[in-house]
Amino acid sequence: MITVKQENVNGIPILEVVSTESINETLPTVVFYHGWTNFKESSLVHGYEIAKKGFRVLIPEAYLHGERSQGAPVNERSMEFWDVVQHSLVEFPSIIDHYVKAGLTDQNRIGVSGLSMGGVTTSALLTQYPWIKTAVVLMGSPAPIPFSKWLLTSKWQQGVEIDFESEQFAPAIESLKAISLDLQPEKIDGKFVHFWHDEDDDLVPYQPTFDFYKKIKDQDYGQHVSFTTTEGHGHHVPYMISVETAEYFNKHL
Repeated sequence: MITVKQENVNGIPILEVVSTESINETLPTVVFYHGWTNFKESSLVHGYEIAKKGFRVLIPEAYLHGERSQGAPVNERSMEFWDVVQHSLVEFPSIIDHYVKAGLTDQNRIGVSGLSMGGVTTSALLTQYPWIKTAVVLMGSPAPIPFSKWLLTSKWQQGVEIDFESEQFAPAIESLKAISLDLQPEKIDGKFVHFWHDEDDDLVPYQPTFDFYKKIKDQDYGQHVSFTTTEGHGHHVPYMISVETAEYFNKHL
C-alpha cells in the first residue's frame, strides 16, 4: 500500500509518497519536480510508480504554482520561468537535509527527476549538487540558453516579440551559464542519467536534447547516460514512461 502525505518543509508544500510499510524507515529518496503551470498533485502518477519500487518520493510545489501562487496566474508570467527554476535549485538541499536529519532519507542514495520545467530543473540540479546519484529528465532541456532563445519566440510567449540578443538580457544569459549542463557535461561523471523525449514535442524541442545526448554518450563521463525516444505523444508523459522512470531508479539508485 502506498501512502501520500501532505508535508511542509521550510515553507515548501510537499507531497511525500512512500510505501506504508516503510514509512518510518531510512529510504533512498527521489525528488520529483512538476511542470510549468502544473502543480504537485499533477505528478502523483510518477511518484506512485517510483514509490512502488521502495523509494521515498518528494514532490515539491514549485514557486508561484499551486499553493504558492501569488498575484497574476503563472501562465501570464512566462518571463519568471527561470526565477521559478532558481527557487527550486536553492530549495533542493534544504529539503534533502530535512529528511536526512529526520532519519527518513539515505544521504548516499539521492535521485531527482521531473517533467518539462521539472526536467529543465533536473538538468540544472546536476550542475550544482555532486551528491545526486541518479537522475531522469523527462522532456526537459539541458541547454538553458538556447532553450531560452527558443522559448521567447515560441507559443509560450503567446505572440509577444522579444529580442533575446538585446543588452537587457545579457545579465540573464550570463546567470544561466552556471546551470547549463550542456556547457559543463563532465559534471555527470559517475552519475546515472536518463533522458526521455518525444519527437513530436512542440513545447520543449526534442532535437537539442537528443543532440546533447549524442555528443556526450561516447565520452568517459557519459558512460552511464541513456536516452529513450518516442513519437506521437507530444508534450505529454505517457504512463509507460512513468513505469520506465521507476524501473530506472530501481536499477540505478
